[in-house]
Amino acid sequence: MSEGFMEGSLIGRVQTGTPALVCVVGTRPEAIKMAPLILKLRECPDFRVRVLASGQHADMLHQALSDFGIRADADLCVMKDRQTLDHITSAVLEGVGGFLDANPQDMLLVHGDTTTTLSAALAGFYRNIPVVHVEAGLRSRDMTRPFPEEANRVLVDRLATLYFAPTRQSADNLLAEGADARRVFVTGNTVIDALFWTLEHRRETEVLRDVPADAPLVLMTAHRRESWGEPLVRVCKAVRGLLERHAELWVVIPLHKNPVVRNAIREELKNCARVVFTEPLNYPDFVAVMNRSLFIMSDSGGIQEEASALRKPVLILRELSERPEALTMGTGVLVGTNRERIGEEASRLLTDSAWFASFSERGMPFGDGSASKRIVNVIGKYFAAKGFENESNEKNDDEGVPVQV
Repeated sequence: MSEGFMEGSLIGRVQTGTPALVCVVGTRPEAIKMAPLILKLRECPDFRVRVLASGQHADMLHQALSDFGIRADADLCVMKDRQTLDHITSAVLEGVGGFLDANPQDMLLVHGDTTTTLSAALAGFYRNIPVVHVEAGLRSRDMTRPFPEEANRVLVDRLATLYFAPTRQSADNLLAEGADARRVFVTGNTVIDALFWTLEHRRETEVLRDVPADAPLVLMTAHRRESWGEPLVRVCKAVRGLLERHAELWVVIPLHKNPVVRNAIREELKNCARVVFTEPLNYPDFVAVMNRSLFIMSDSGGIQEEASALRKPVLILRELSERPEALTMGTGVLVGTNRERIGEEASRLLTDSAWFASFSERGMPFGDGSASKRIVNVIGKYFAAKGFENESNEKNDDEGVPVQV
């Protein structure tokens, strides 16, 4: 990997005045992870930055942006009840395309692996607009898990011009697939930037007002499509078993908006004492709950990253993870949806103090909070230097070239 860009890499640019950049976000996690980058880009007078919301998530998306003081410049409002992947894909593709036709851009930035990410990248690609993929290179190597996210991120990486990989492993995945090494940059993950920004601007939360101050607390989240049905029931039964065996334990469960998920969780745990159900939390409250928890049980990808930075063990409610760094460094334990396995690992964390304490010493594999700065530096050089090449692969935190995180 090296800093530098090939001749002709600015095809599709408006090339008039200050470069115009659009950041497309569709879901709450995208908004959280893109927010620190949007703030950093807007600090730079060299860019004109707009935020386009697809509305794949509606209220949750705008709430997440507002937590960082950001408002979308335009909203496609594609969300509808029980929306299908077909609907989201086609509506976002057409909507982003229309926005780009009316508002020519020099660069389009997308994040991660949502359906909005794929559709927006395709709209940019169709118009020869350079596509930047933030959080590029994650791979589970199973197109069905997570579904459809694995396919989305693989396809976006075929369309992208610049790749901002959160770790060396994700960068190596891109290089193994034939990505141009001069366009691949290891930056760390912007979610760590968002986490640290939120901790710095922390505020009191009312979510835990019913939880005794000295009670052990566990945060549980679940939403993946591959967990719907019996797998989610097994997870809930494991939680019920923990509550029965540990009389002092409390569990906080923010319920996903999808009725398939929230109805299943409520049905299985409705009669359990010491369970706090909440609506989806705003990000500051969510960070506060993570920080207060002893450990976290989740099928989320982002939480694997955030938990490592908070030095919190995370039990990963999935059969495999596209974030192997959490497993390699031991910040996460892969438990799947097996009731007995979840119960064993959770009870060990609750009863084995030495085992629990060891998680605080296992490092932060997903970044140091400076990913957005590195990304902005690279984008600046992209526009400043056609054909700029430098075969150096030295560590340079300030310049945004490939760095070990």
